[in-house]
Amino acid sequence: MTERDKGPRVRKRAVFVAVVAIGTVAVAGQAVAATEGPALASAPAPAVTVQLNQDTAALRGLVNHFQRGESNVALADCPGAKAGSTTFSSPVLKFTNYDFGPFIGVHATVSADADLAPGTAAGDYPLTVACGGKTYSTTFSVPAAQVTKVPAGAAKAGDGSLAE
Repeated sequence: MTERDKGPRVRKRAVFVAVVAIGTVAVAGQAVAATEGPALASAPAPAVTVQLNQDTAALRGLVNHFQRGESNVALADCPGAKAGSTTFSSPVLKFTNYDFGPFIGVHATVSADADLAPGTAAGDYPLTVACGGKTYSTTFSVPAAQVTKVPAGAAKAGDGSLAE
């Protein structure tokens, strides 16, 4: 067998060896990167969230919207939230019944019932949670109050006043 006949076989083997060598270096490089450098820097702190109300499967658009005539809940996802050191605040809301999670189906570690102060006008207001020595805020909206008294003499549905 001449040197020329061995050529393709030798070249295939050389290519195979080169591919194996490159693969080994790549794997070794990944292992080194995983044990040193920026990958070992401390992981970023989890994001703290604060919101008023929670969307449900049936109702969307509830987050950060006060619901007149309904129960409203302030929620925060704050690692390390605990009684006595985690509080909600807002100039137009009063908070009661604090509960500490985790909760099923809600991404939060603390919740509290939120009641609107009487006479609050429609508008946007801040909602803040103090947690872990820091404060985190969001803004929520309060809709205008609906008319609750029917004017005297107005037609009423179902009373026959519109019958001919």
